[in-house]
Amino acid sequence: MRIELLNTPADALETRFEEQIRPIRMLDFAGQQRLTDNLRVFISAAKMRGDALDHVLLSGPPGLGKTTLAHIIAAEMGSSIKATSGPLLDKAGNLAGLLTGLQKGDVLFIDEIHRMPPAVEEYLYSAMEDFRIDIMLDSGPSARAVQLRIEPFTLVGATTRSGLLTSPLRARFGINSRFDYYSADLLEKIIIRASGILGIGVDQDAAAEIAGRSRGTPRIANRLLRRARDFAQVADAPLITRSIAMTTLDCLEIDEEGLDDMDKKIMDTIVNKFSGGPVGAASLAVSVGEEQDTIEEVYEPYLIQAGYIARTPRGRVATRRALLRFSVQESRGDGPLFEFPLEDDQRQ
Repeated sequence: MRIELLNTPADALETRFEEQIRPIRMLDFAGQQRLTDNLRVFISAAKMRGDALDHVLLSGPPGLGKTTLAHIIAAEMGSSIKATSGPLLDKAGNLAGLLTGLQKGDVLFIDEIHRMPPAVEEYLYSAMEDFRIDIMLDSGPSARAVQLRIEPFTLVGATTRSGLLTSPLRARFGINSRFDYYSADLLEKIIIRASGILGIGVDQDAAAEIAGRSRGTPRIANRLLRRARDFAQVADAPLITRSIAMTTLDCLEIDEEGLDDMDKKIMDTIVNKFSGGPVGAASLAVSVGEEQDTIEEVYEPYLIQAGYIARTPRGRVATRRALLRFSVQESRGDGPLFEFPLEDDQRQ
């Protein structure tokens, strides 16, 4: 399988490690059982017909395996994959160059597809439906459109914020799959497998401790495993024990629920500085010194799932559980300080 990486990774070392431990077959992909079972059926049917797989949208929080699954889809289809990201496709010409270079059955993977500019996104509509693109030549009175045919391909889009996708784009994906957080048991198996690739042993208790503090996210579990390996090597230990794992997690200030320093800072801000809320995302970002997108995409989903904050039309509010844990003053009541209707995604 030919793989072309068109984006520059922010952390090259982490990317190389993820490539080392990345499964290459659907059967080796841990978790997301219903999602992978369905994809196996769709892939088998497409291969039997000799068609390109229908376009696939993968959504869910970061670090759950969307990029890995995109590569597995290409491998299972016996196709090549070209990978890029939404922010890099800032001009229609960039996308047109990718599309015209695809061969029959190839996979085009666009990470963070929700961040594509609208003008570029519109080029995808005819490409996804009719396998053609219209290119404007010249400008002014002499401008003319030239239609180019492209080979049938599969677009795999990954997004952490599917709500930001436009309806026309979302409607063109024939397969829509959402990733869920992983159980601690599954993360434990992932950690044990990754430790073998790293060349260091990890005992069951250590793997369980790391898994329990990984926020249900394989990427975080693997990152914590690498830090535990560092502590083990400095201690000249041949094995990551529970004691070494605990030392690692304590030094990184990651508590029993997987909350790190920024999580606690966010909760302290909502509970104590804003009296439990409501507080808008922009105000919260300024208060904690973090980008708003990072809070909404990285930190907030887990804090909501853990039952610490709720999203309302007027902003974020602390739940009763958050008040009991983070409030510096005694709090009473059975819910957040302010009650507002939940947003649609909070009712699910």
